This record gives sequence, structure tokens and C-alpha cells, in this order.
Amino acid sequence: MKNIIGRKVGMTSVFLDDGRFVPVTVVEAGPCVVTQRKTKDRDGYEAVQLAFGDTSAKRLTKPELGHFKKSGSAPKKHLREFRAGVDGVELGSSVTVADFAAGDRVDVVGVSKGHGFSGGIKRHNFSGGGASHGSMIHRQPASNGDTNAGRTVKGSRRPGHYGVDRVTHQNLEVVRADAERNLLLLRGPVPGAKNGLVVIQQSVKVKEK
Repeated sequence: MKNIIGRKVGMTSVFLDDGRFVPVTVVEAGPCVVTQRKTKDRDGYEAVQLAFGDTSAKRLTKPELGHFKKSGSAPKKHLREFRAGVDGVELGSSVTVADFAAGDRVDVVGVSKGHGFSGGIKRHNFSGGGASHGSMIHRQPASNGDTNAGRTVKGSRRPGHYGVDRVTHQNLEVVRADAERNLLLLRGPVPGAKNGLVVIQQSVKVKEK
């Protein structure tokens, strides 16, 4: 099963077998416990629920503790459901990075970094106005669509809240899978800040070589 939950650790660089020196993002992935197995007969679809991250029992409600007790798992902090590649996965089993191999392609889901209230240059990559003293418009958005509508037209690129969105980056390459330390080394943009939760799943749009 090439689906797992992890925590973004940071970045480093490694040498590949062909001598290339590439930057990678380190993700502490798993081990995850299968806490629920959904079937088509009972639930209408096939899926498995994975749990990641130890937590204290006093932080959970009684129904949540009973949910973990059914699978024989210790209390966990994060729960996520996966529908693809779940054949043969049983309740209570453990999912680790041992199922991944170098060269695999994965999709990574995370919450992007928050930037607060940002202007058009930072939020939408506007070029800005002239830099000379007489310009008077340096980082202002200037003209940006209809001004007689009496409202903000949908799709207008204006200053506003930037970040803290669910982001999916597709077709990231698995450079290395360290089963002993539960680490995945991924080449590509992994969304979110350090220590942020990321969901890794098998890529749905694998590019042909």
C-alpha cells in the first residue's frame, strides 16, 4: 500500500547513483496503523483509515478511544482515509515506508504556509509600478478590472488572505525510502512548513518516461 501519513522534517541534499547532487525534502512517514476497514457491502465503497502520531488518551473523547480499541491501536493524533490501493490491507496492520521504493511517483497533500494579509505583488506576483520618486505607485495594484460594478467581481486578483490552503503537488519522485528510520526523501515541492502534517499517496498522473 503506497499511502501513508507523515510529518515534514526539512530539506537536505543527497547524491544519486549516477553522481547527481539533488535537493530533497525529508518526511518522517509512519508507521501508521489501520484503524478502520470500509467495505462496499457495508459502507458503499472500499477504503482504509490510517492513524498517525502518538497522543495522550486524556486528549481524546470516549468514542474516539473506543474507535482505537477496536483496532487494538494506541491513541493517535491524526486520522486520514484512503481509497486507492487498499487491497489486502487488514484492520490493525501497520503501514510503513517499506512499501515505497526509489523512483516511485507520489502525490503529496499539505496545508500551505500562512502569509497573513498580503498585497498583489506577494500574493499574485504583480510586477508593480515604477521605482523612481515620481512614480507614486510602487507596490499598489493599480487598475484591476471594472470599477462601476458596485461589487468585487469574482476572480479579481486583489490583496487579501494568502496561504493556509490545502495544496496537492503531483508526481513527486521518491529518491530514497529509509525503513529503519521511517524517512522518505522526496524530490519536489512539499507543501507546508516544518513539522506540518502531509499525506502521501500513489500518484494518479504518472508521467511516461
